Amino acid sequence: MSLSEEATERLADVVALQPTKNADLQEKWGMDSGSEVHQYLESELGEYYYRDENSMICATPEAEALVGGGDASGERSVTGTALQKEIIAILPGPDEDPQSVVATLHDIEDTGTDTSVDEVRSALHTLTDKGLVERVRKTVPTFRLAIDRDRIVIETGED
Repeated sequence: MSLSEEATERLADVVALQPTKNADLQEKWGMDSGSEVHQYLESELGEYYYRDENSMICATPEAEALVGGGDASGERSVTGTALQKEIIAILPGPDEDPQSVVATLHDIEDTGTDTSVDEVRSALHTLTDKGLVERVRKTVPTFRLAIDRDRIVIETGED
């Protein structure tokens, strides 16, 4: 997706201010409301940002590389759950064939973790939002890592 000059500048603001909130961007961009900020983010920068577990706005690794605020080949550290950490450990790499939610569930169960398909699906979607996992559309959605496993660190608070 090619960004306009304004969108690129605003993406640079997201990278520089992250983690940030609608109110900060509203002030920076001279918008009238947080809703206007949200609408802009969704319509213009949707694939370049995500909200963390505290609903703070963060840039994806690709966004950081695009605006020069980060290195797309560098380590990506995020806060997550123990299940998300396990999924990163077992999910196919960026150049491998993706796998379904159910296949991921079975791989997680093979490690001795008791979880549900809904919990795995939710964790996969959260990791996708954070730019760590890629969703590949087939007959059913399948998933694989978006970046190399050794570049991902998930801090669970249990570490």
